[in-house]
Amino acid sequence: MPDSSPLPPVRLHPEAELARDALSTPLLSRAARLARWAGPETRVDAGGGLVDEQLPAAAEVLSLSGDDAASLASEAWRIAVDTGLVEIVDEEAGTVAAGQDLALLTGGSPHDVLTVWLTALETVVADASVPDLDGLVEAMDTGGEIDFSPLDWDPEADAAFLEGVLSNLYLLTVNEAGPAGAAVPLPALAASMIVPSDMGEPTNDILEQVSDAMMRLDDQFRVLEPVGLVEYQPVDEALMTDADDTDGTGGDGTGGAAEEMPGPVDDTDVTRYGMVRLTPLGLYGLRSRLQEAGLTAPAVGDLADKGADVLLDGTSGYPSASARAETEQWLARREPLDAARELLAAARGGDPGAPLRRLRCQQALSLVGGQAEPALREVLDDAELGGLARVWLSEQGAADVPPPSEEMVFWLTIDTVAAQLQAEGNSEELESLVEGLARQHGGFFAAAWRVEHPATADVLEAMGRLHPDKKVAKEARKAAFKARSQQGG
Repeated sequence: MPDSSPLPPVRLHPEAELARDALSTPLLSRAARLARWAGPETRVDAGGGLVDEQLPAAAEVLSLSGDDAASLASEAWRIAVDTGLVEIVDEEAGTVAAGQDLALLTGGSPHDVLTVWLTALETVVADASVPDLDGLVEAMDTGGEIDFSPLDWDPEADAAFLEGVLSNLYLLTVNEAGPAGAAVPLPALAASMIVPSDMGEPTNDILEQVSDAMMRLDDQFRVLEPVGLVEYQPVDEALMTDADDTDGTGGDGTGGAAEEMPGPVDDTDVTRYGMVRLTPLGLYGLRSRLQEAGLTAPAVGDLADKGADVLLDGTSGYPSASARAETEQWLARREPLDAARELLAAARGGDPGAPLRRLRCQQALSLVGGQAEPALREVLDDAELGGLARVWLSEQGAADVPPPSEEMVFWLTIDTVAAQLQAEGNSEELESLVEGLARQHGGFFAAAWRVEHPATADVLEAMGRLHPDKKVAKEARKAAFKARSQQGG
């Protein structure tokens, strides 16, 4: 799992749409069909599974055929029991009946349907971390306990590994700098769990671990796809046999005829190594699991019914596109002029987070339009908001905008750089801004250290770090020292 810091907000599809997706997943739809099929004659074993004699009939109900029909039917039945679609009436007699939750799939709310699906997801995720347990009986010791060492399986470690992979896949999907919903190559996902971030060229041992993890993930994503968590393109099976055919034989040592040999293989085609994408339903499911684990996993729209203070603070750590989407939903519920006044009131303050609140406020006001003008004119004389108001009015083409004083210009400059520092850190954009300020105003540092803003010293120190010209950087550091002395610290 990721650490406890907030994740980027996810954009979820409407619950009604997600519920339809859940109902159409192969695993839940099969479980529902078996729950409706079950009757007084249906018998289960001591573990609640269908008895072997009834598996062919269950497979027929599900229109399944082939070697895996019985195992697929058995899996669907177990999901039906685990989700409450089927209830064991008499464990001793092995009789069953339709469960209370079966009615939720047709008569419940979208949220009810998704709750049933989340239960199915938990079962499948638990199954996915369990390897093939052929030979489990041989792994039993004389005391009846399971010795996992012959299976080379650590249940806790394998479960934690899969949780980590799913969390990384979630983060890649919601991160605006990531693939934006594009399929993720399986090697990259495996490497994200194994290769140290500070490692240059991976060692052969690390590469072997990544290869082993890929094969394990290939099996796991095949298990997770039927529940609707992911769309998965499996590892090309030809890769499994390529190594056996490197001696030029037909794989059986006989030398195979040329016309029976496979065509040329492109080893650089990353899609051959497996590609996985979270579905919209999968995003919903993983977000719910992250929240259950106690992590902060916001969704766009969470703040739409909150006050402006919560909106500005809450979006302070959001990527720009997510902050805009959240703000648009917030504004849609309010009258433009009232919203503008509420935003401006929430933007005031001298605390460390205030500059970024004012930047988010300015960005929000840009979405309101001319109806907000009276609110902006009301704060023209405000020491903290007057500069912001003048910028907004000028951008709107408003008439009679009073020019700012030099003191206000410098205060707004410090406030803007402080907000950018908090939002982006030492970014290239901020470095360009710093260079531009020093170039456009020859006496900037001589005047800036006098600005009565809580962040003045910190901003000037940052400008000293960011400016590439050593002489200018030195001026900034001197100005920062003067500012700190002026503030008494």
